[in-house]
Amino acid sequence: MTTQTIARQIQDRFPGAVIRTAEFRGELTVVVKRESIVEVGLFLRDDPELAFDQLSDVCSVDYPEREERFEVVYHLNSIAHRRRIVLKAPVPEEDCEIDSVFSVWRSANFMEREVYDLMGIRFKGHPDLRRIFLPEDFDGHPLRKEYPAEGKGWRNSFEFLGENAS
Repeated sequence: MTTQTIARQIQDRFPGAVIRTAEFRGELTVVVKRESIVEVGLFLRDDPELAFDQLSDVCSVDYPEREERFEVVYHLNSIAHRRRIVLKAPVPEEDCEIDSVFSVWRSANFMEREVYDLMGIRFKGHPDLRRIFLPEDFDGHPLRKEYPAEGKGWRNSFEFLGENAS
């Protein structure tokens, strides 16, 4: 089955959900509306011709200049068919949440928590959405582009050690 065939199947099944598709070096990327992420995920997992049974990564991207600032990115594998697909869903900053795909792929558990912790995107329906790397009272989300590269707080109080420091 070609990537064009897979893209067409998704578009035919969810005509109002697909924003765009693209192929690069034989790998298909499908961008869907965030409201459809669980439905599309279930279809990709349960359709025997597709069988995307493994979620290998959930990550996010920050595009401050875009109307929908964030993008949640899902990397899926079909072990039986030896195929990969990238599923993306844009998320606006002012309503920074998307449905959890934990009910579709259990491997989403820690990956969604990581995205929540470091980027601040909330996953509705996640069974245990709390920070995974940083303390609950940590201020901010360090992977957002506006977060200062040198950090906040205690780091600012260190004296700079010049090149001649021993």
